[in-house]
Amino acid sequence: MKTIVKLDLDKKPWEQDGQIHNRWHPDIPMISMVKPGEEFRVECMDWTGGQIGNNDSADDIKNVELEQVHYLSGPIGVEGAEPGDLMVVDILDVGTFEESQWGFNALFARENGGGFLTDHFPEARKSIWDFHGIYTTSRHVPNVKFAGIMHPGLIGCLPSKDMLEKWNKREGDLIATDPNAVPPLACPPTEQAAVMGKMKGDAAAAAAKEGARTVPPREHGGNCDIKNLTKGSRVYFPVYVKDGGLSMGDLHFSQGDGEITFCGAIEMAGYLDIKVNLIKGGVKKYGINNPLFQPSVVEPKYSNYLIFEGISVDEQGKQHYLDVNVAYKQACLNAIEYMKKFGYTGEQALSILGTAPVEGHISGIVDIPNACATLWLPTEIFDFDMLPNADGPVEFVTPGTDMSKTSS
Repeated sequence: MKTIVKLDLDKKPWEQDGQIHNRWHPDIPMISMVKPGEEFRVECMDWTGGQIGNNDSADDIKNVELEQVHYLSGPIGVEGAEPGDLMVVDILDVGTFEESQWGFNALFARENGGGFLTDHFPEARKSIWDFHGIYTTSRHVPNVKFAGIMHPGLIGCLPSKDMLEKWNKREGDLIATDPNAVPPLACPPTEQAAVMGKMKGDAAAAAAKEGARTVPPREHGGNCDIKNLTKGSRVYFPVYVKDGGLSMGDLHFSQGDGEITFCGAIEMAGYLDIKVNLIKGGVKKYGINNPLFQPSVVEPKYSNYLIFEGISVDEQGKQHYLDVNVAYKQACLNAIEYMKKFGYTGEQALSILGTAPVEGHISGIVDIPNACATLWLPTEIFDFDMLPNADGPVEFVTPGTDMSKTSS
């Protein structure tokens, strides 16, 4: 299998011979062309481009430059791809680099990205996870071990000019409703730290001013963070520009549903083995607005779960109407409070929910006024019995252990 994106992890993203970009724009040139039916390997940096170190300080998390992210490998063109086609992408394998057998998880500072539970955990924290084949453990989060579902957090095709304009318009309108929100409501285009692949000079500068940031998922796929999108899965992407322009990155060793710590997975550098095909005119044939995917037969299998319920009543007791976001937040907070009874700090418990293969479910959205969301925590990942019993919880976690903090 040929490698069409070969990276040097000792170099910066902008030093990778134009193989990396961190904005979505229709004019970014293809770095390589492949034929339908072809198989190839793509190497990927971690989403920050190497800003985070394998150490015991969260200073790099506090100070990470989010204008840089995400760093994507591509775009890769598929011969014959035209707007309106479906690009069929088979993920044949996902792997780690031998020289980089670790990943990181982080809670971002409220003033620099925040996260799903930033009101409760506003300070930067980091946990390092070591890889042992398919398993992972962390010196910062003791007493847990689990198998990962390695997957690309971010994969998709280039947008058309019309689609890019639509994205920028609607996200700009949202920002205008509260331009000083912390964290911000959306991430507008910015030239700062933009890497535009093989585009150079004035053309690159002009494209950076309107290129869409890679933070949210959109109609083309993008940063969907679907943990089951692992080796053996297939994705059907709408094509918007000639040749398609497939890009990918933000590899995860493991992740819980929702990626709730924002940097919510175990982030890593690694590679993807890909096969591509085309369904001509597939968008119209199947009425496609967003990508479809078939999950893999490969995934960690856990049989015992403790399921935490949340409803759409927030921490202050305010009633919300069928709000699944509020309900899932409550399910997560309930799980965190439960794990704290066994000696985990709140930050460690949150890191477990972001990294372990927990499942999130919308369990009820019709029973007014409360939506019901559930979080399924696999109990087998713990090396102690954490089920309720008449004697009450025992603190198994060594007192004083915690995730890494900032120096200030």
